Amino acid sequence: MNTTSDFGVATMSGTLRKVGMRRPGAILTADSDTWHYAKPIDAGALQQQYDAFAELVAASGAEIHWLPDADDDGLADSVFTYDASFVVGAGAVILRPGKDLRQAEAALHADFYESIGMPILGTIDAPGTIEGGDCFFLDASTIAVGRGVRTNQAGIDQLAAIVEPTGITVEAYDLPYLHGPDACLHLMSVISPLDHDLALVHAPLVPYALYERMESLGYTLLHAPEHEFDASLGLNLNVLATGPRQLIAIEGFPGTVELMRSAGCTVEVFTADELCIPCEGGPTCLTRPLLRD
Repeated sequence: MNTTSDFGVATMSGTLRKVGMRRPGAILTADSDTWHYAKPIDAGALQQQYDAFAELVAASGAEIHWLPDADDDGLADSVFTYDASFVVGAGAVILRPGKDLRQAEAALHADFYESIGMPILGTIDAPGTIEGGDCFFLDASTIAVGRGVRTNQAGIDQLAAIVEPTGITVEAYDLPYLHGPDACLHLMSVISPLDHDLALVHAPLVPYALYERMESLGYTLLHAPEHEFDASLGLNLNVLATGPRQLIAIEGFPGTVELMRSAGCTVEVFTADELCIPCEGGPTCLTRPLLRD
């Protein structure tokens, strides 16, 4: 069993050392209408694309800790391990997803952390809801949280109370209605940190107060091409930093990739037209960072 010091995250872009992932299971046979996927799943193509992504993560040097597999648990979205928990320097917080079909993932994550010896700092309880995709570190002691269809004020208040004793504060920012409760608009749908002072943004949907806050912290904000945001259903913004300016992104959106490369980033791409775009989850969503330098 690992000790407490083996884990801890206090940035979004430090070198990724340990990460939690879950192989595709129920998603391979999921009903696309029930799960609000853009089209029926091609199971073979999705599996191939996931395997290619996992190889990129492993090649980055990150150690993958696999959540237990199950094809018949009905948790189609559980492959997107970012959302049901959040990790800070002192341990994990078990979240309560705002998508009803995902709420059973919380127990899956709690069991996983117990199995690897990571402390659980607290759990979000009803009526609170909060998803990891609405949370990212602004700096080592501040978490930005998006308040919207998946994350409510009760969940934000609970998260703030759980992490406050560890020296971390929470700042909440309102997200727009956009396509409403059936769609997935997370805060990280419109902002993707690439380094401690660099982020990719879809400026039209970024809360203005957060935009100003990030500029005041010294961030350079890269405005991704708006037409690629629309064409990718927002997934061109979903970029995984495996290290400072070391990135994994979705193939097919050259303007976004070139923008990041022009800012000094190294970008690896993979095909994701089955795994990510129809299912509203990208490279960041497919991982739960457990340790970053």
